[in-house]
Amino acid sequence: MKTPATGAEVRRIAERIKSAAEGGGGEYRADSALGSRRWRAAVIGNYEKQNDAEGTRRDLLRGMDGAD
Repeated sequence: MKTPATGAEVRRIAERIKSAAEGGGGEYRADSALGSRRWRAAVIGNYEKQNDAEGTRRDLLRGMDGAD
């Protein structure tokens, strides 16, 4: 789980989630890092709609659905 190929795949999936989530009009960021046991990634945002937690949740769920 710590190979460069695994890291590349984790980053690719995080970027696809980010791109799909941005389709809702928000601004998101993807970040990844190698932890002590495995690669980890996160999609962070929506900074455009600071008081719209439900909209951000909906965008992220759509992003995960679109990351196949």
